[in-house]
Amino acid sequence: MAVWTLGLNHRTAPIDLRERFALASDQLVLSLQGLRRRLEKHNEVAILSTCNRTEIYCAGEQVQWQETLHWLADTGKAEVDSLQSHIYRLEGGASARHAFRVASGLDSMVLGESQILGQFKNAVRLAADSGALGSTLNQLFQRSFAVAKEVRTSTAIGAHSISMAAASVQLAGRIFENIQDTRVLFVGAGEMIELCVAHFAVKSPQSITIANRSSERAEFLAAMHGGRSMALADLPARLHEFDIVISCTASTLPLIGLGAVQSALRSRKNRPMFMVDLAVPRDIEPEVKKLSGVYLYTVDDLTQVIESGKTHRQEAVAEAEIIIDQGVAKFMAWLDQRRHVPLIQELNGQAAAWRQTELDRARKRLEKGDSIDSVMEALSLGLMKKMLNGPLRELNHHSSEQREKALVAVKQFFLND
Repeated sequence: MAVWTLGLNHRTAPIDLRERFALASDQLVLSLQGLRRRLEKHNEVAILSTCNRTEIYCAGEQVQWQETLHWLADTGKAEVDSLQSHIYRLEGGASARHAFRVASGLDSMVLGESQILGQFKNAVRLAADSGALGSTLNQLFQRSFAVAKEVRTSTAIGAHSISMAAASVQLAGRIFENIQDTRVLFVGAGEMIELCVAHFAVKSPQSITIANRSSERAEFLAAMHGGRSMALADLPARLHEFDIVISCTASTLPLIGLGAVQSALRSRKNRPMFMVDLAVPRDIEPEVKKLSGVYLYTVDDLTQVIESGKTHRQEAVAEAEIIIDQGVAKFMAWLDQRRHVPLIQELNGQAAAWRQTELDRARKRLEKGDSIDSVMEALSLGLMKKMLNGPLRELNHHSSEQREKALVAVKQFFLND
């Protein structure tokens, strides 16, 4: 059984390319089905899609690079040739090591962050519910989660970690001398925004406002931090009220356009605006970054800030890599054993057939009135002959080399305690 991974992430592809391949959760089921149709139906597949990566994990009788790559290119409406330089292809042990590193937070933009593990588990759960997961990928992912747990409990990989939310607060502090004097708007109400609200709330800004499609979710999140909610439709008209705007939604189109920001700046009389777009695809039109008086950051722009704690975790990374190496070795050993499953099944089938044959003979002899002792003697003798027939035939092989191999095998199988 072959295992392979094809993907792109924040290290190999810029945000404007990654956002073309970002798949919302409601798209993943159809994507999984489409990918399996492109490959052979019996293949196993799973897709991990976050703001920083889109990765395809597959298992099948043989690696199907071209089919997988063309499906990915079609999904993002990209040319295969232009995509080649931004993707990575991993197979076997390299594929397993990558999955283990991703689950453990070693391949994240924020080294050691834990959010990716939850995203990975959701992707696996969706693949399983869709019937796209089989024993091989299920084994790979369950081992990934076990390795991630060991890494987090046995090392300090999560220590000194700077999250996207914390990085946003740090950057805002460079623009505004006192965040307590600012009005903060959060667009969206998902997990990332929830983290950002919590980080900014600690700084006690003048006001916190949540804009979201679901008013119920926005009101709940705002109430937790003494804020207020607003309708997403009111965003263009009220954008000028806010000094800080943090956005992260699942929208496939920008929610904050260049014109809306230009209008807001005029109303603000050129007072600066700090904006962070954590969404992929982006919520804020990229052209906004060129406006004077606007400080717009995307997930890629936060790299420098979040890297500041990386040096404190290098020793933990080395420890984590040892755990991962051990996990890869165990998975590859399991995968290698799987190659022998058909032979094992055939051997069990043959032994069962011998057993049934001798049982049938024994029952017939009992029906004829033969004694139990004689029947049991015949049954055991019959099984013994069937079991030893093959080994004895090989020990009498005309080739001396074959006889020597048989001798070693017979001693190992039958004569060792």
